Amino acid sequence: MTEPRLSAALQRIAPSQTTAMTDRATELRAQGRDIISLSVGEPDFDTPAHVVEAMKAALDAGQTRYTPVGGTAAMKRAAALHFERDLGIDTDPSHVTISAGGKQAIFHALMATIDPGDEVVIPAPWWVSYPEIVRFAGGTVVPLPTRPENGFRFSAAELEAVITPRTRWLLMNSPANPTGAVFTAEDLTAIAEVLDRHPQVLVMSDDIYAPLTYTGAPHATLAALRPDLADRVLTVSGVSKSHAMTGLRIGVATGPAWLIRAMEKLQSHSSGNPCSISQAGAVAAFEGPQDFLADWRETFRRRRELVVARINAIPGLSTPVPQGAFYCFIDASPLIGDKVADDGALALHLLEHGVAVVAASAFGGTHCVSEQTGDLTGFRISFAASEAQLTEAMDRIEKAVAAL
Repeated sequence: MTEPRLSAALQRIAPSQTTAMTDRATELRAQGRDIISLSVGEPDFDTPAHVVEAMKAALDAGQTRYTPVGGTAAMKRAAALHFERDLGIDTDPSHVTISAGGKQAIFHALMATIDPGDEVVIPAPWWVSYPEIVRFAGGTVVPLPTRPENGFRFSAAELEAVITPRTRWLLMNSPANPTGAVFTAEDLTAIAEVLDRHPQVLVMSDDIYAPLTYTGAPHATLAALRPDLADRVLTVSGVSKSHAMTGLRIGVATGPAWLIRAMEKLQSHSSGNPCSISQAGAVAAFEGPQDFLADWRETFRRRRELVVARINAIPGLSTPVPQGAFYCFIDASPLIGDKVADDGALALHLLEHGVAVVAASAFGGTHCVSEQTGDLTGFRISFAASEAQLTEAMDRIEKAVAAL
C-alpha cells in the first residue's frame, strides 16, 4: 500500500495537548482509574436554566433548519448587546459574526488574512491553538516572552521591539489562558500608542474570559479604549466560559466589516452556519439575567485561593496569583532535569498519581524565564472544579512531587 500523504499545512501543526490529556484522563476513568482532570478549561456549573429552556423552546418550535452562515439576526443583535454592555464596544450587528465557538472565529480570521512569511506576534505563554493556527496558515510565529514577576504581561516597549514590516497580527488574550494575566487600561493605552506607529498590524483581542476577573477593576479591552483603532481590531467572545456552554459551541466576534465578510466567506465553505438551537440558547444567555455571574466569579475566587496556597506550599512548585480566568500556570523548574526529565514526563507522573494536567511546553512556556528559577517549565491546571476535588487533587500532587 502506498504510504498516505498528508498536506504540508497539516504537517506544520501538532495536536492539541490540552484535548489529548483530557481524552487520556477520560480513557483511564473508563478503565476504572480514579482520575481528577484539571486539564481542560470548562466550568463545572450547570448551564443556566433560562438558557436550557430557550433551547427546548427552539426545538419545540422546529428551529432545526439552516440559518444564515454568520448567524441569525436575533443572535447578531444579542451579540452586539453583549459587546456594548459587557465590553464597552459600540458595534452594529452588521459588524458581528457568529461561529461554532471562539476557536473557529480565530481560525477563520487568521486563515483569511495570513500569507506565507507574514509574522504574528503571540505573547508567551499562549493558548495552545494560537501558534498552530498561524503555522497552518503559513505564517511565522514571533514569540513575545513574558515573566511571572510582571504578571505575565508584556510592556509596550517589549512589543515594539519585536514588530517588523512583516508583522500582520498581534494576538492578545486578557484574561489569559494559561496564566490568568489581565491587562489594565493603562497597559492597553500604552500598547495602542505602539500600534499607532505600525498601521499594518491587526489585533486579535480574545476576551472570552472577560467575566472572570478578580482585580475589582472593570474589564479593559482595546476596541473600547481606542475606538479609532476599531478598524484594525477583531474582538472575540462567547458563552462557553461565562455561561457554562462549552459543548454548545457558540463564539461571537466583532470587527471591521471587511474582515467579518471574509470570515463568513470562509465559514460558508467550512462548517456553514453555527447550530440553530445553540444560537437560541446564546441569545437567551446574552439577553437574560446576568446576576449569577457574580456568584460564579466568587466561587472561582475561593478556588483560586485554595489552589495558589497549596501549590506554593509544595517544595519545587510555585505560581503567581492569577488575576483572571480559572488557570494556574505552575513553575516546576527546580524539579526538571533533577527529579524528572522534562515537563511532559512530570505531567505523566502526575497522571499516574491520579491528576491530569497539561505540560507548560504546550503553551510555549519554554520561551519564558523566571527571575527566581530561570527557564520556566512546569504545568497548567484548571481550578474549574469543586473545592473537594481541588483539595484531593492538591493532596495527590503533593504526594506525587514527594515521590520524586
